Amino acid sequence: MDNGMDNMLDMYLFETNSLLEQLDELLIEAEKAGDFTVDDVNEIFRIMHTVKGSSAMMEFSSLMQIAHHIEDLFFFIRENGLDSLDSSHKSILFDLMFRSTDMLRAEVSKVENNKPLSDNVDNLTQEINSFLKKISKENHSPAKEEKPSEAVKAQEASQETPDLASLASAATLEEIRIDLAECPNDPAAFFLRIFFDEGCGMENLRAFMLISSLKESGLEFSFYPSDVETNSLSCGTIIEKGFFLAFQSREEADSAISQINNLNNIRSYELIENPRGKAAPVSEKKSAPSASAPAVRESSAAAVTPAANNGHQMPSKQNLISVNLAKLDNLVAIVGEIVITESMVTSSPEIQNLKNLDSFLKATRQLRKLTDDLQDIVMSLRMVPVSGVFQKMNRIVRDMKQKLKKDVRLTIIGENTEVDKSIVDSIGDPIMHIVRNSMDHGIEETAEERIAAGKDPQGELVLSATHTTNEVIISISDDGRGVNPAGVLAKAKRNGILTKPESEYTQKEILALLLAPGFSTNEVVTEFSGRGVGMDVVKKNVENIGGTISITSELGKGMCTTLKIPLTMAIVDGMEISVGKSVFTIPIANIRQSFKVKNEDVIYDTEGNEMVKTMNQFYPIVRIHRLYNIETEITSIEDGILVWVESGDKSYCLFVDDLLGEQQVVVKPLPVFLNSFNIKDSGISGCTILGDGNISIILDVLNLYAASHNQYY
Repeated sequence: MDNGMDNMLDMYLFETNSLLEQLDELLIEAEKAGDFTVDDVNEIFRIMHTVKGSSAMMEFSSLMQIAHHIEDLFFFIRENGLDSLDSSHKSILFDLMFRSTDMLRAEVSKVENNKPLSDNVDNLTQEINSFLKKISKENHSPAKEEKPSEAVKAQEASQETPDLASLASAATLEEIRIDLAECPNDPAAFFLRIFFDEGCGMENLRAFMLISSLKESGLEFSFYPSDVETNSLSCGTIIEKGFFLAFQSREEADSAISQINNLNNIRSYELIENPRGKAAPVSEKKSAPSASAPAVRESSAAAVTPAANNGHQMPSKQNLISVNLAKLDNLVAIVGEIVITESMVTSSPEIQNLKNLDSFLKATRQLRKLTDDLQDIVMSLRMVPVSGVFQKMNRIVRDMKQKLKKDVRLTIIGENTEVDKSIVDSIGDPIMHIVRNSMDHGIEETAEERIAAGKDPQGELVLSATHTTNEVIISISDDGRGVNPAGVLAKAKRNGILTKPESEYTQKEILALLLAPGFSTNEVVTEFSGRGVGMDVVKKNVENIGGTISITSELGKGMCTTLKIPLTMAIVDGMEISVGKSVFTIPIANIRQSFKVKNEDVIYDTEGNEMVKTMNQFYPIVRIHRLYNIETEITSIEDGILVWVESGDKSYCLFVDDLLGEQQVVVKPLPVFLNSFNIKDSGISGCTILGDGNISIILDVLNLYAASHNQYY
């Protein structure tokens, strides 16, 4: 596939996914209200019309067929009004629409994964047709049973019938010009002849997209060739003779021209008055030229005529553009290099030896300010709201409500909170799994059970997002039955997960067992849970993007799962530390405190490992110079510094030589060839380039503890 087709596919996927998300939200809100509004019907018709057209352009037959049949269905509803549906019809329609959007989404997913599309979608399309026939029969409107596509074909057929009387006489100059332009045999008053850019390709589908755009604005017209949607051979005719639109009035033609002026890939157009056409309205006759005058022709280059000016509109401003994420990644990488280079220039020892540095230092301060501003702007380009992920949960809750027969409402808070695009893409699955767990495990089975517990009969699931300085906190809470600590301990004991006597486990440690591999409190395997796979995968996925997960619960009150996610993984605030001649970076988000201790403050566990007491808790000490076999003169605990770090459920102290200072660093991935050495399991997440050109290793606090544990034990 060439680059042009790749770009078209990217745009198709972006537009179609956006429309399907919009459709899902619309359906959920309409189902909550118990009915569609006129605006809902028009919007669904528009969405399906767009999906049908773009899918036809990309030759995705299954998507086009489904969208086409739904479009027909909502055309009938739009023409006959919502009164044509009774309550039972609406219930069936909601279910049919949700299943149709699922099918559309599944087909789009196949396109994204480069898999073959379904060859046969007849089951769904026949079901849609059966529903359409059912409501049309019950409305006793045989004339309205005709499908809109068939009606359009009938209209086109009638318009294509030659007007023999007008063809019999071609004596006037206007009629000769009509024949020279090879205009179609149509009684319309005006023809708009359009030529697309040379070599643009797929002229028939571009013509079809033009038709769709004009019809969405409410214009009525016929077009020739009339089979552009299905016949790729019509491209030759359009290239040679042009694409014709036929209008009954000048106002409609001018309205079309005003829209065409804002479209791409159109080389030229001309408006031709048809002397054989039907008589124009009175208002048209007043402004129409005399029969002896030359035929009116307008082109994009001749838009200075009064008639063209009357119909012309200035192109509307676009405030949004879509940009390939790979381009943003490259931009972030280049800005990162600029930041590093700027640090290298300003900290160069040759510069420091020069005299009269006042003007230079002033310029470097201004440069630093500008690079910081540039960095902030570039990072903001990648920031997107979490609303896309949050709104998808509406559908999850809706489907589970019906299947589990539970009455639950979803409350969303802070949906406009923004995080990095790559992180938004990664948190969808973890949040979905937690929501499903809350619906299945948390909320009580019946309303009677909730009433007996003194609760609202309707359960509530709250999904919220808030900002802190450098991370987003996402919480998923429910007001269900909560977690029974005794039940968790008993299940963990049966699974052999416990590592110490049950009596020694704190509430926090018991809840942490829910995140252990293979742990599930559901005794029965259902469609949603009970397979022992889930929360451990959620934990792993969250940790892969540098986040942490924690659970709080009160028996009989509910449960809350909290995710702490970094705003971005491209640039982090780090603390530079030295160990021997090596420099490491610890993310500031993982540092709790740094302090010095005396030898007598250090105690040893039963296996001889060092521990230190702080905040009335004992924490293990990890010596980096021992872990990585680094030569250093500072080996005494009193000469170095302890850095208390925390990530996930791990909290411990790192012994380092010295703290060099805080710095915002650009995260660089490790070279690919190091993957075979499992270097990330050694507590290393990446690297960064310092201002003096040296490389600093970025430590992964969570994996670092596991690496030291494996080494010592």
